[in-house]
Amino acid sequence: MPRFSLHPASGTGIYSDLERKVIRLARYGCANRPFYHIVVTTPQSVKGDPPIEQLGTFDPMVNQYNEKLVTFNFERIQFWLGQGNVDISKSIKELLGLSGYFPMHPYTIMTAWNSRKKAEDEAKAKEEAEKNLEKAEQSN
Repeated sequence: MPRFSLHPASGTGIYSDLERKVIRLARYGCANRPFYHIVVTTPQSVKGDPPIEQLGTFDPMVNQYNEKLVTFNFERIQFWLGQGNVDISKSIKELLGLSGYFPMHPYTIMTAWNSRKKAEDEAKAKEEAEKNLEKAEQSN
């Protein structure tokens, strides 16, 4: 298997002004322990290609305080958005919406609404099951 040359953690900084770019997640970490870098890259880049620049990190695994950690370099995000030829992936839009940098993404709102509805339905089902159990015990 060929070895790829190591690239700087913050990216190579090599890009063409004419090419479209995308801000997205690049997966690092192990098989059962994912870790993501928020990077600027070209849409055609494949795994192993160095990013243009790293703009932050995202750790989707919850820590001891039940938190998922995200870091952003908002100055560099603002710079890349000002370039005009940059697309942003859906997952990054959601993270930026949760951080307050963008408006809340509709997918995030719908996910929260569905989770709340599911929790309410489970609570009602549990209450009904307890009532039916009490009625069964009283009739015996």
